[in-house]
Amino acid sequence: MIIDVNSENFSEVLEKSYENVVVIDFWAPWCGPCRALKPILEKLSKEFGFILAKVNTDENPDIAQEFGVHGIPDVRIIKDGKVVDKFVGALPESQVRNIISKYIKSQADKIIEEASMKVLSGNREGAYQLFKEAVEKYPENKKLVLEAAKFMIKTNHLEEAEKLLNSIKEYDKEYFTQAQALKEFIQLKKECETKDVNTELEKLYAQASCYAVEENYEEALKLFLEIVKQDRKFKDDGARKAMVSIFTLLGESHPLTKEYRKKLAMWLY
Repeated sequence: MIIDVNSENFSEVLEKSYENVVVIDFWAPWCGPCRALKPILEKLSKEFGFILAKVNTDENPDIAQEFGVHGIPDVRIIKDGKVVDKFVGALPESQVRNIISKYIKSQADKIIEEASMKVLSGNREGAYQLFKEAVEKYPENKKLVLEAAKFMIKTNHLEEAEKLLNSIKEYDKEYFTQAQALKEFIQLKKECETKDVNTELEKLYAQASCYAVEENYEEALKLFLEIVKQDRKFKDDGARKAMVSIFTLLGESHPLTKEYRKKLAMWLY
């Protein structure tokens, strides 16, 4: 819901914050950054279902003054009648999304949770249908696309997973590297299921690949590191590449990333 706010309806809009999150956007027609932020807020309003209250500061200086607005765009997040967060300036969509998601779940996040519950209850087919419908409905939500791709890889829908990952382009900076890492996981899934394992290294690589796809990352990293120690050139440096992909998915701050980056570096250099 998007509402143009003025002095007459402002208190009524604030009352709505006891039922739903209200995001107040202080803007003006002459403000370039405001125009850049506008479609982002409107898009996220539809996705998260919060109330977007737009305040034209030229026409409503009293409201802007009440909130201590000095520069625009200025965005305030209201919950239960109180300001719980704010930001100034035209932030990228990913940052705005992260701020808002602290106070309200998007439809996509709810879908991810619902799919996880279906998987836990053994209803993988239900989770598959849910993800398939969700990515068609919210194709621009790259977080959802990544989660759907992970599920597709686990359940051996590899062509669908690759198609989803290919939809994430290089300009989707926050998600592109993760998408590339998951493409590596498609190859690991194939390695996990291969029957052509004869040598000890091939067995190690297949087992490590299975651990990675199952998200047992610690065991996967242990085995991939062992392969690097024995023969770095094996599978065209595949073990090192697999470790780097796991680091990307876990993030640089994850304890396993920190631990195994150091161990990998010791053997490489």
